[in-house]
Amino acid sequence: MDIAIYTEDFLNEFISLTDIARYKSDEPKDVIKNWMRSKDTIEFLGLWEQLHNDKFKGVEFDSFRNQAGSNAFTLSPQKWIDSTNAIGIVSKSGRNGGTFAHSDIAFEFTSWISAEFKLYIIKDYKRLKNDESSRLSLGMESKS
Repeated sequence: MDIAIYTEDFLNEFISLTDIARYKSDEPKDVIKNWMRSKDTIEFLGLWEQLHNDKFKGVEFDSFRNQAGSNAFTLSPQKWIDSTNAIGIVSKSGRNGGTFAHSDIAFEFTSWISAEFKLYIIKDYKRLKNDESSRLSLGMESKS
């Protein structure tokens, strides 16, 4: 399965949530909307935006956070973007369109989709930390 990635500044990768959601369902839009209904998801998205976006609209975020999790609450990526001035999620229409998210957010989404992928992320993080630790200790030994 191919998962589309795009970047505008070559620093921040945006990964297709639509392609990831296809891993679980033929209705990827519904999977994404279900993820966005969760209070934990809204809190994660809001925190990410507060850390990375000085134009994020906190009052609108508070409204979504208060409604999240209730049976009647629904939220689309486009409504989130339009209401809060979010930059971590992007909706693209047309061919090769879909919902894309900053890699931080995409990993959170993928962890929600699949316990298997979540475990891969944890294992890979540990591998990277071990590699980093090994490089640092080798660097210190060569300076002695």
